[in-house]
Amino acid sequence: MNRKEYNSDPRYAKVLEQMDLLGIMDITTTRQAKNGTVTWKLPIKNNWRNGTNIEVGSFKSGMVRNNNSAHSNYQLNKCKSVDRYFKHYEYNDDYSESKWSGRYNKYACKERILIPIEIDRLEYLISYCLKNYYIKRANEVANGDLIPKWKLEHAVSLNNYENKHNEAYNNGYAHGLEQGKDKCCEEVADFRHESNAKIRNLENKLDTIKRIADYE
Repeated sequence: MNRKEYNSDPRYAKVLEQMDLLGIMDITTTRQAKNGTVTWKLPIKNNWRNGTNIEVGSFKSGMVRNNNSAHSNYQLNKCKSVDRYFKHYEYNDDYSESKWSGRYNKYACKERILIPIEIDRLEYLISYCLKNYYIKRANEVANGDLIPKWKLEHAVSLNNYENKHNEAYNNGYAHGLEQGKDKCCEEVADFRHESNAKIRNLENKLDTIKRIADYE
């Protein structure tokens, strides 16, 4: 589907806007489009396959799948519990003969919930990618290793704290040994207070993102 087709409908236009914000590229081929398939490439790399970008797809069958992050495509649809009933058979001693006992065995199974309408599939796919690839896998470095967002921000914050501490220490002692010592402690205390406020703000933002993700 090209951009003109996306913009022809408000819901599709909203999906396109989200794709642009997330850096998702539509790589659907002409043959796939004829079959009712939509394929997207994410700006996030796999942990294998030479670091190829993750690809996901929407299929006319009602399925949505990850196309290249495992040995084969795997389904991303939600599951529901269903009961399955199978005939119960009785066997002779050497299991060479069997006879239905007239009873059924009940098994609790799971099956995927199909999404028959394409725009519903695309909206679900955007939401799934946001939660599972963008939030959970927020940062990647050049060699393909994944770094959780909190770990990256913690490392940056710690580095900033150490730099600020050294700066305050040097600035303080420029005013004399005793006065400098007090000034250093004051500046470090101010920076620590500022850092704690930023951390609380970040925690609140992460809690908000989690609530939105859980709600969706």
